[in-house]
Amino acid sequence: MTTVRAGVVPTPRATLYSALGILTTVTICAAFVAAFGVNRVFTGLLAGSVVGVAVSVALFTRDAVILTDQAIYRRTPWAGDSIPWDRVVAGRFTLDEHARWALALDLCSSDETHGELILLSIPPVVRPVSGAYDLRKRDQVTEIRAMLRNKRIPVTVLPQIASALQEHWQIAPPAR
Repeated sequence: MTTVRAGVVPTPRATLYSALGILTTVTICAAFVAAFGVNRVFTGLLAGSVVGVAVSVALFTRDAVILTDQAIYRRTPWAGDSIPWDRVVAGRFTLDEHARWALALDLCSSDETHGELILLSIPPVVRPVSGAYDLRKRDQVTEIRAMLRNKRIPVTVLPQIASALQEHWQIAPPAR
């Protein structure tokens, strides 16, 4: 069974996850100060920071879109649902409203905003892979494209995106 992890955390949810991490940090710090006195404020900040970061990481990790051979699973920390592959009409790699490259699936009869499911949003590729982030995103694009190819889902790629992916990341354009 092939599994590909994708997904974009929307800004409001990312803000909520960050706020919960900060709130956890402040709460634990206040508990340390209340229990042990003002002299333990730095210990409280340290313990609170560790737990706050752990809370934020857990929330961000749980929020994902998982593509499997059977279905597409959309998860948030509090819910999860699946989308069967037969609801996917096509895929597209285009510019989004923030001038980033977005890889999205078009869905039929969907409750999604504009009938689409965003799998990936990356800044435009302007140079070869230069770090772990670029390598991870290149691998994600390759895995998602392979999954869509195996499912025989047509993918539309803007010409400038296809040429940049070919030139800088050596990802061949999709077969026509």
